[in-house]
Amino acid sequence: MRILRKYSQNIQHAVVSVFDLFSIGIGPSSSHTVGPMRAAKIFVEDLVQLKLLDRAHQLRVDLYGSLALTGVGHGTPNAILLGLEGEKPESVDTTQIEGRIEGIYKNKEITVNSLKKIQFIPEKNLVFHFRETLPQHPNGMRISAFDDQGDLIASNEYFSIGGGFVLNDQLKVNVFFKDKRIDHVEQVSTTPSAKKEASLMNQDLNVPSKSSKANEITAALPFHDAESLLQICSKEKHSIAQVVFQNELQWRNAEEITTRTLNIWNVMNQSIINGITSTQEYLPGKLKVKRRAPGLFKNLQQSYHDFLGFNTLPSNPGSPPPRPKRRNLPALDWISMYAIAVNEENAAGGRVVTAPTNGSAGTLPAVLKYYLEFICPNEQQKTHDIVEFLLTAAAIGMLYKRGASISAAEMGCQGEVGVSCSMAAGALTAVMGGTVEQVENAAEIAMEHNLGLTCDPPMGLVVIPCIERNALAAVKAVTASQLALNGDGSHRVTLDQVIATMRQTGIDMQTKYKETSEGGLAVNVPIC
Repeated sequence: MRILRKYSQNIQHAVVSVFDLFSIGIGPSSSHTVGPMRAAKIFVEDLVQLKLLDRAHQLRVDLYGSLALTGVGHGTPNAILLGLEGEKPESVDTTQIEGRIEGIYKNKEITVNSLKKIQFIPEKNLVFHFRETLPQHPNGMRISAFDDQGDLIASNEYFSIGGGFVLNDQLKVNVFFKDKRIDHVEQVSTTPSAKKEASLMNQDLNVPSKSSKANEITAALPFHDAESLLQICSKEKHSIAQVVFQNELQWRNAEEITTRTLNIWNVMNQSIINGITSTQEYLPGKLKVKRRAPGLFKNLQQSYHDFLGFNTLPSNPGSPPPRPKRRNLPALDWISMYAIAVNEENAAGGRVVTAPTNGSAGTLPAVLKYYLEFICPNEQQKTHDIVEFLLTAAAIGMLYKRGASISAAEMGCQGEVGVSCSMAAGALTAVMGGTVEQVENAAEIAMEHNLGLTCDPPMGLVVIPCIERNALAAVKAVTASQLALNGDGSHRVTLDQVIATMRQTGIDMQTKYKETSEGGLAVNVPIC
C-alpha cells in the first residue's frame, strides 16, 4: 500500500488549462511551428498596443539553437512570417499558406498584423544562429523592430517550450520611444518600476495579456505530482477527470468545458479523416516519403469485410453461408493506421491538435478512436468517455510538463512521443473502468519503456522516425493499459519516479540527440 504524503500548498502546482495543453494548430511541429507563429503574433500585437507600429520600418527575427538547426525542416520561417502578418495557428487557412509564403518571398514585403506593409526580405531578415543558444531554453528566438533610421524601437525574446507553449518577457522598448508615449504607458497600467529611466533596451513595460484574468485564478484542486493527484482523488472521491474538470471550472462554465473538449476530439478525428482520404502521393520535403495512411485504410477496409465474411458470396445454393460476425477484430492494424494518418497530416502542415505536441499528435487520437470504434458499449456513452479520456490524458500531460518537459529540444523524443504514450495509456485505463491507481500505473508503464528515446529526424522533417513512432506508441499504450487493468494498481515504480528519471535522462542526453538533426538517424540516413 502506498502512503500518501500530505500535500503542501506552498509547492508550485502543475495545473494548466486543458485547452492550453490540447491546442489546435498546424503542422509540422508545436515547438517549431505553432510556438514561433504565436511568438510573432504576440510581438506585432504588442507593437500595435503600444502604438509603435507606425514607427516600425523594418523587422528582424533571430533564431537560436534547435529553432535554427531544424527550423527549415519544421517550417519555422513560414510560421514566423504568418505570425508577423497576424495569423494564429488555430485559425490560419492551411490551404492558402503555400501561396502566401510564395508571395512574401517574391514581393519582399509583409503586412504586419494585417495592418501595415513593410519591406521584409526573408533571406536577410530571418537570421539563423546555428551555433548559438540562448541560456533560457534551446528553442529561443528574438524579434526586433527598427525605425526608418535603422534605430531599434523594440525587441523581445521568446522561448517555445513545447506543445505550442511560449514563454516571453514583457516587450523591451527603447527609452526614447517610451518617453514619446507616456500617455499610453499609463493607459496600459505600466508597473512603477517600469516607469523609471533605464539604459537603452533595458526597459520592461507591462503589456496586459488577454489571458491575464485566467492567469490570476487559482486552481480549485491543485496538484503538483502524481502522488498529490491521487491524494486529492482519494479525499474528494473524484476520478482524475473530475479533478481536472473542477479545476477547469475556474476558467469557464461546465457547458463550455464539455463543448470545447468535444471540439478538440472533432479536430483530432478530422485529422484522421484527412489523413486517410488525402490524394497526395508524397509528403513534403526532400526525403520523398510516400503517404501510407490512404492505402492502409483501403486495405483494412477490404480485410475487415473479408474477416466478417461480407465478401464471401455463395457460388451455388449448396455453398456454406458467410462466416458469422466476430468481436476479436484486428485492432492493432487500425490503431497504427489512425496514428499514421494524423502524423502524415501533421508532416504535410495540416491541422492537428497538440497532444501534447505536434510530433506526438497521432498517439492519443489513435487510441481514443480505437476505443470508440471497437470497445465503447454504445453511442450514448461516447460523449462521456471522450471527455473522460481527454481530461485524464490532460492531467498526466500536466505532470510531465511540470516535472520534466514536453519539449524534444530538452528531453529528446521521450518528452513528446513518450509522454503521449503515457497519457494515452492512462486515459484508456480510465475509460475502461480502471481505478485511479491503475490509471497511474498504466501511465508509468508506458513511460518506463520510452525512457531514453532520442529525437533525431533527418533534415529536421517531422517524418522519420516520427510518423511510425506514433503508431508504435499507440500500440504500446494499449499494452500498458492492459497490464495495469490486470493488476490491482500496486507496483514498484511510481509515475513520479519515472518522470524524475525521464527528466534526468533528458539532461544527460547529448544535445545532438535532442532535435538538432546532428546525430542518430539524421546523419545515417542518406538524403538523395
